[in-house]
Amino acid sequence: MNRAKTLRNLIIFGLIALSIGWIGVAVDRNLPDQEGEESLGMAIWLVTPLLVVAILRSFGGDSWKDAGLKPNIKNNFKWYAVALLIFPLVTSIALIVGKLTGWTDFSGFEPKEYFTVLFGLFLVNIIKNIFEESVWRGYLTVKLIHLRIGDLTIYLVAGLIWGLWHVPYYLYFLDEETIRAVLPVDRYIFTVAAILSMLVWTVMFTEVFRLTQSIWPVILLHAMEDALINHLVIDGHIQTDLNKAIWISPICGIIPTALYLLIGIWLRQQRMKQTTSQL
Repeated sequence: MNRAKTLRNLIIFGLIALSIGWIGVAVDRNLPDQEGEESLGMAIWLVTPLLVVAILRSFGGDSWKDAGLKPNIKNNFKWYAVALLIFPLVTSIALIVGKLTGWTDFSGFEPKEYFTVLFGLFLVNIIKNIFEESVWRGYLTVKLIHLRIGDLTIYLVAGLIWGLWHVPYYLYFLDEETIRAVLPVDRYIFTVAAILSMLVWTVMFTEVFRLTQSIWPVILLHAMEDALINHLVIDGHIQTDLNKAIWISPICGIIPTALYLLIGIWLRQQRMKQTTSQL
């Protein structure tokens, strides 16, 4: 596919992705009994990007060959392992800091209950993230790579579109209780913090995808994030001092986010070395 068509399709995808959530909000406001995460508007927001990708790949001149659907496990087993371990490692560091400083309360932590639910959530989120990563890494990221733009631009464009797609979710669909469980701030500040976190996570997600040329390790990476840290914080297994959550919250604290950025930079270095060795 030539550069002009790739750019055209990316613009189409980006415009729809950035607007569909607001269309979903409008739908909910004009229909009875549509509210929160079970609404028709949220379903429209969730499903539409994948439908757009399927249409562009089937009828818009995009090929399915670069979708990263092959697992490519044979030469990438270590990157699969890394993908599974990133969030547990950084979360463990955040919890250790919280324990040493007294900022995190573990009195409500029930190991058996936590890990039983985590396993189930992980399996469910693998299925969910097949669809999500087919969009954000398997389409948006790979098409940006085809444009031969710089890595920083890829991170910023992919991260911003991914993050801004979430804005209607944070401002309208997500309940206030969940937001307060993560950070004691209003919806607008929470939205900014979440987008900044996703910009940083985009570096890791992009590099795992580029190292393996597959969406499957990224699916595992994303599923582990959803199951591990959201369950830990939102379901109340730990309690963080409200004044310190901005520093050590496993979801969007400054210390974990800085560690994710360092890991992303390290992954990029490994990809550059791998590319050099293949020349």
